[in-house]
Amino acid sequence: MWPVLAALLCLGLCWSQGVSTRKRMPKPTVPRCKADILIPTMTSRTAGRYSCSYRSGGRWSEPSDGLDLVVTGMYDTPTLQVHPGPEVTLGESVTLYCHLETATSMFFLLKEGRSSHVREGWGPVQAEFPLGPVTAAHQGTYRCFGSYNSHSWSFPSEPVELVVTGDGNTSFSLLDPTSPAAAADAWEPCAMNTESGAQKDPVLWDFTTQNLLRLGLALLVLVALVLLLVEDCKSRKRVRVRAHGATSREHRGRRGRRVPTGTGGLA
Repeated sequence: MWPVLAALLCLGLCWSQGVSTRKRMPKPTVPRCKADILIPTMTSRTAGRYSCSYRSGGRWSEPSDGLDLVVTGMYDTPTLQVHPGPEVTLGESVTLYCHLETATSMFFLLKEGRSSHVREGWGPVQAEFPLGPVTAAHQGTYRCFGSYNSHSWSFPSEPVELVVTGDGNTSFSLLDPTSPAAAADAWEPCAMNTESGAQKDPVLWDFTTQNLLRLGLALLVLVALVLLLVEDCKSRKRVRVRAHGATSREHRGRRGRRVPTGTGGLA
């Protein structure tokens, strides 16, 4: 798998003034409610666990939940096998074996799907993943990976499908990678969840909704204050006009009542 462009999204409160990551990545330059942190090339050095924080005023928030970013295609392709055989009955115990000749000691088993769960296994060249007693919940397609660490994986193995039939029988079969069934159930690495879990999108978007509501309420309060100030200015102006008119009338009345004085002569 060739390195590809990846992006991380960090959402904070609307009055945030900055964003930081726990990994040594460039900080976004524009303060805003969310920050896109681009990773130009995915390698074993950029893979790892990420978390983000936002800053409000001079204080930083608590870090977000950890998000594991995994890069694949770093090593050879492992093989995935099933025991005791390709067909078992309901309630039997089944074991999947992930084998890789290179000197890796860590293995991962992934059941494809949007709610997939990653299982870890250990061994010098092979790891065992017991499944059982087998139930309908085990139905699905499995792949495995080999690795030297938790975030740099090998190429995925060929898919192994576990089918639970209606009469209680289960069977494993290797999928043809070019078949329509394999294409329809293609591996979605961005949809997997690790043991630690990751930040969930609905929670992030709830922050955005709350921020929009706060902005709307603040705007309404601001408009109301402006209207009150305008009305107060108009009232003060009317009072000044009335006071000026009353003063002018009183001044004219005093001038009309004033008696002129002069000197008289002899008769």
